Amino acid sequence: MAPGKRKERRTEPSHGARVPLHRPLLTMRGACAVLLALAAAALASTDSETHRPRHDSNLEIYKRLFETKRKDQLNALKNLVELNDINQQYKIIDIMLKGLFKVLEDSRAILVAANMQPDDPFPMDDKIKEAYSHVVENTAFFGDVALRFPRIVHHYYDRNADWGGLLRWGLRFCNLTGVFTGGAHQHVLTLMSQELGITEKSPDFTNPYRTERDDVLHTAEAFQKILREEEKRRRKEEKRKEIRKGPRISRSRTEL
Repeated sequence: MAPGKRKERRTEPSHGARVPLHRPLLTMRGACAVLLALAAAALASTDSETHRPRHDSNLEIYKRLFETKRKDQLNALKNLVELNDINQQYKIIDIMLKGLFKVLEDSRAILVAANMQPDDPFPMDDKIKEAYSHVVENTAFFGDVALRFPRIVHHYYDRNADWGGLLRWGLRFCNLTGVFTGGAHQHVLTLMSQELGITEKSPDFTNPYRTERDDVLHTAEAFQKILREEEKRRRKEEKRKEIRKGPRISRSRTEL
């Protein structure tokens, strides 16, 4: 052995000595943490796959069709506004709202039965797709009618709890579809919600479609007068129909 160098001695653990276990424990904890992280990631990816992908091309196609439908709806509503006859408007809106909420009710039943969530990928099944479209389009159109004919709509809506529940459901559905996001149609839903008291009115809320004529109709007495006149008109119309259905005098032989 060279001078100045010491021989290294290896010490073997005796049979009675204990090997420290803290390192294996740390390794096991680390492995558990990794497994938990992987499990969480798997659950997150599974959950995200059940909802709409980042880019839903079918939804984008429908949104373009929706814009065309909205133009048709607004043109039809423009004709109703220009009618300038409260009795005729009252009669048309009466029929319109009853039909609209019946369609909304039937469409909700279809979507609920299919477990269709508003943030799911755009449906491809024809029946579900039609129900989806009816909810979105009729809710938007009702907003147009409510803002342009607030007094008439309040007269019906405020007295019908079933309509209130349907509309609230329709609004929640529409707001989660992505169809209205960032567009002018979203503003219609927001204004309509405030007009009907579904959400609290903002301090600067104004109905941009309300006219001086609407302010006159807003008084209960004036509006009730119009309703009485409408009821008289309806009774007269029913009497005319009964007269028309009555027996007719046959022509004499000399006329033949």
